Amino acid sequence: MKRLAKIIGSACGCGYFPIAPGTAGSLVAIVALWLLPPVSLFTLTVTGFLFFGAGVWASTICEREWGHDAGRIVWDEVLGMMISIAALPKKWVIYVAAFFLFRLFDIVKPFPANVSQRLPKGWGVMVDDVIAALYTNIVLQIVFKCFFEF
Repeated sequence: MKRLAKIIGSACGCGYFPIAPGTAGSLVAIVALWLLPPVSLFTLTVTGFLFFGAGVWASTICEREWGHDAGRIVWDEVLGMMISIAALPKKWVIYVAAFFLFRLFDIVKPFPANVSQRLPKGWGVMVDDVIAALYTNIVLQIVFKCFFEF
């Protein structure tokens, strides 16, 4: 089980990237999402909840060995990118904007993302990225619906 947790937690090894593993995980996730065929919001939501549960479980196990919110744990970035693009059109400009905005919010950690990291076990690892992703999605929804045609 520990090996499976490490595979999930590191997003199939992306977390072992030597420089900015969170950015590497986010980049791999957004490219994978771009290459996948479009899915319904329902499918994305169900998948997101499953990814969240798997992430809490895997992060809890990985933290025991690697430390609290270790850089190798990047499954939270994978889920974050999924949430960042949810209910938005599949356009390259949106995916690029989602990538950069998500990384910004994930690094800056505006409230309540900053305090959510104190949640126990894998919850803290996952929740701060969910919040950063929600901020990203909200900003993109507003910007692209107000200023651009879909």
